[in-house]
Amino acid sequence: MAEAYFMRCSFADDPTLSPRLFTLLDRVFPGIGGAAAHARRLGGVWEEASTPFVHFENGEAVAHVGVIELPLILMGKEARVGSIHGVAAHPDHRRRGHYRKVMEEALEHCAGRFATLVLTTEHPEYFSPFGFREVREHRFILRGMGRNAPGGARLLDLSDSTDIALLNRLLETREPVSRVVGVGPEKAVFCVNEGRRPLHYLPDLDTLLCLELEGRVLRLFDVVSPRLPALDAIVARLPRPVDEVILHFSPDRMGVRARSEAYLLDHDGPSHLMVRGGFPPEGGPFTLPRPART
Repeated sequence: MAEAYFMRCSFADDPTLSPRLFTLLDRVFPGIGGAAAHARRLGGVWEEASTPFVHFENGEAVAHVGVIELPLILMGKEARVGSIHGVAAHPDHRRRGHYRKVMEEALEHCAGRFATLVLTTEHPEYFSPFGFREVREHRFILRGMGRNAPGGARLLDLSDSTDIALLNRLLETREPVSRVVGVGPEKAVFCVNEGRRPLHYLPDLDTLLCLELEGRVLRLFDVVSPRLPALDAIVARLPRPVDEVILHFSPDRMGVRARSEAYLLDHDGPSHLMVRGGFPPEGGPFTLPRPART
């Protein structure tokens, strides 16, 4: 008889689980295994953060839903939020009810643990039958930031143990970038999402930046620091002047006022935020920062 079961699994109890699971995940999300392996080297360990729900057939993982506890600040209050991630069904085993079963088991696990569940997806229609609703997000735009830039930012070298230790310290001691929707100390999701992107460090401010700088336009996705600096202090340390800043998080802690506009973040594809349960910022301008999206 074919092995077929649905259950909450344990990476700690089954050393074969991780390679079997990532065989499935890499099939559905090419490159995710490499990103997770790199994150482990940086100190953000998927297997320590995620509770996996997996359907196996003949020893092969054919469907998975993972749950990570995400430490968020929502409208100024700490919240234990369950983040649904790594939702995958093997292409050869779809339309057999496997995804529905592992999702139902994951949601049963979350009931009583989390008042709020979040996920981000290119396919909202896959999750609305399970009680998730799409919540509109925003970006925040400021113009007229141009100034002579003295520099001071440097790229982290994530092959260097000293810079890896620096990254871990900052993630462990960070303040939330926003009190509207911000992220507390968390490493696994951050390192998977950002570990292979350039990370900029401002030594005199002891601050890490997730950014893109194109011409004189700065797109800022996260600020990681034990003591958040104001935006003008950040801009002053960039390698060239900036005329426009686009913040992909609420600017309430940046010491500025910005124009908000509805926006769908492109996070390796259109990234719709979906929520199940209460979500106090809903209806106002906010976004869930890119490093916390699963």
